[in-house]
Amino acid sequence: GVVAACSNKKKSNDIITTKYVKPKPQGPISMENTSVTKEFKWADRNYSCLVERTADDSLPMVKDEIGQQFVDNRIKVTIARAYGSTFFQREFTKKDFDSQLDDDYRETGILEGLVFVGAEPNEVRFTASVSHPQTDEYIPLVMSVNRTGSVSIARDTQMDTSGGDNDEMVEEE
Repeated sequence: GVVAACSNKKKSNDIITTKYVKPKPQGPISMENTSVTKEFKWADRNYSCLVERTADDSLPMVKDEIGQQFVDNRIKVTIARAYGSTFFQREFTKKDFDSQLDDDYRETGILEGLVFVGAEPNEVRFTASVSHPQTDEYIPLVMSVNRTGSVSIARDTQMDTSGGDNDEMVEEE
């Protein structure tokens, strides 16, 4: 009789699952401050390049789809000659890359990084990225500083950090 009772058990169409709870935003999230120095040779002279990233809560914050706020970054680039004098020094924010961004990245992206790539005969090259915070989504950019200290910025259409010619360079002051 016991076997028959078990075989007549009702089947259930109920699906047991956990209820989705939408994550709540926490306080503003900042990236870690960084400082990287690279030594390099340019036109047979020795230089150093210091790139410092700082989370700056005085810049407009961005929000993701759940309303989480993120602090944008300010990046300072200093190129110094071997004997200590400064050839180039400038702070960059996302606004400096505005001409290469679409409306989505202007509104919801942060200046994630700027990295020294190397020196070519007439310029020092960098890669930069404006990203959606805490994702792999970003706009790759190339930046160069020429011998007079002028800055050129363009989208990196090559996805190659070794540089190369790019006809879309935009001169900035």
